[in-house]
Amino acid sequence: MMGLLGSRDSLLRLLEEGLAADIHVRGNRVTLKGAAADVALAERTIRELLALQESGSVITPDTVRRTIGMLADATGGSGIQSAAESPSAVLGLNILSRRGRTIRPKTLNQKRYVDAIDAHTIVFGIGPAGTGKTYLAMAKAVQSLQSKQVTRIILTRPAVEAGERLGFLPGTLSDKIDPYLRPLYDALHDMLDPESIPRLMAAGTIEVAPLAYMRGRSLNDAFIILDEAQNTTPEQMKMFLTRLGFGSKIVVTGDVTQVDLPGGQRSGLQVVREILADLDDVSFSILTSGDVVRHRLVGHIVDAYEKWDQRNGPAPERQHRRPGRPTQRSDASAAHRSPGRGNTEPAR
Repeated sequence: MMGLLGSRDSLLRLLEEGLAADIHVRGNRVTLKGAAADVALAERTIRELLALQESGSVITPDTVRRTIGMLADATGGSGIQSAAESPSAVLGLNILSRRGRTIRPKTLNQKRYVDAIDAHTIVFGIGPAGTGKTYLAMAKAVQSLQSKQVTRIILTRPAVEAGERLGFLPGTLSDKIDPYLRPLYDALHDMLDPESIPRLMAAGTIEVAPLAYMRGRSLNDAFIILDEAQNTTPEQMKMFLTRLGFGSKIVVTGDVTQVDLPGGQRSGLQVVREILADLDDVSFSILTSGDVVRHRLVGHIVDAYEKWDQRNGPAPERQHRRPGRPTQRSDASAAHRSPGRGNTEPAR
């Protein structure tokens, strides 16, 4: 009961806030009162939390909120249809454990994304920031390597700046591309012993490289992750997907609302969905703001931007002057020119 209700009944208060039924606890007995539908939702919530506890999971405030949310969505018709998609199955699925820390999906869509990676050769994870697209893909890659399903992990992303021009970077090639690949290194350090990463990279078991270096390669027995795929061109996306070799798996992640390509180019991640939607063994997993697992405010920020975009429409594309086209003078500058004088005379 301590694990279910929390220290000083902290989890019980969350249950009372999130559920409409009245909850009364006496000893080891929980009594529910209220409308039939409210009591049914509260009963299933408590049973799912008990199932999680029996599987060895620790009940946290986030676990309580997500369990109530998943069951409420299912009641509203969004879709939990089987025991495999119940909150206890979703929140109790362990992907990877290291030093007492377990990586697992936290939402139903994340569970479906992880299941799609197991069932398909090519998986696209598309969704806003903070939905765990890259992190879960990395966890599945490390799991596949440890279980010897693949012999190496290849991580890649396009070297495109997010709205800033960094200019020429000093150092070796590794130093130059390191800022672009830093998020992938951060995820690796969460999942592997830091001292083992240099050894695995030196042996080629783990490879982190920019997308430009993928051309001409055939990647066999590898788990390949393309991150920030919204910043690929359609040609780059085709080039990357055709690197697939025997015994390999590809996971492509990206957010189509955060394209940093210059000149208004169309994202390869947007185009590929139209091209490959009907192919077997290719899966598109869509994540939403409800799947954000960072600070709760991140989900509200994503929703606020989507509403703003719907009201105001897409931002107008910037006008670029054509090379060699003369610049028109303003009326103010023309007023200082004396009649009859040529354009070659310097201004006074």
